[in-house]
Amino acid sequence: MQLLVFGATGSVGRHVVEQALAQGHIVTAFARNPQKLDIQNPHLKLFQGDVMDFPTVERAMQGQDAVLCSLGAGRNGIIRSEGTRNIVQAMENASKSRLICQTTLGVGDSRGNLDFFWKYIMFGLLLRPVYADHVTQEAYVKESNLDWTIVRPAAFTDKPKTGVYLHGFPADQQGLTLTISRVDVADFMLQQLQDNTYLLKTPGLSY
Repeated sequence: MQLLVFGATGSVGRHVVEQALAQGHIVTAFARNPQKLDIQNPHLKLFQGDVMDFPTVERAMQGQDAVLCSLGAGRNGIIRSEGTRNIVQAMENASKSRLICQTTLGVGDSRGNLDFFWKYIMFGLLLRPVYADHVTQEAYVKESNLDWTIVRPAAFTDKPKTGVYLHGFPADQQGLTLTISRVDVADFMLQQLQDNTYLLKTPGLSY
């Protein structure tokens, strides 16, 4: 498939690009500095651009079969939400349908999956702007006419790929570690290209 990856140089996006190339996809890596990927592959196309610039996002959309979004913005800003709004609009304008968007566990009905620390200390205080950005980001996706899947991972780790993790669990799921490796998040996101189980759904991810 022809895949467009937003946030391609980020901690999750980089793994999405690497795994997609390994699976034989043709990947367009959209980033402000795509050269940071430092990946040599004939199926990789580097696209320099700012997701906050709508005309640039529209240009990148041409010829794509599916879009994967793993935007990051540190602890502040509205890049996740506003960037995703641009992506959604550009996809609709170009009649593209399949969007796989990574947000975070704890948004919406998955709030029940969080423990006290994540619910009240991290997202309640330290990462409140990040949480709010993800909430708005999800709203833009859900209000669209796209064939979307919103992936909600728990806290990231740099542990190796396992391919074995819980997904799509209920809000009262017990025994979650509330962690997931970035490489396993990428693995799950790419699986959604071939599986419609979570079409128009918001599966959580955790060990």
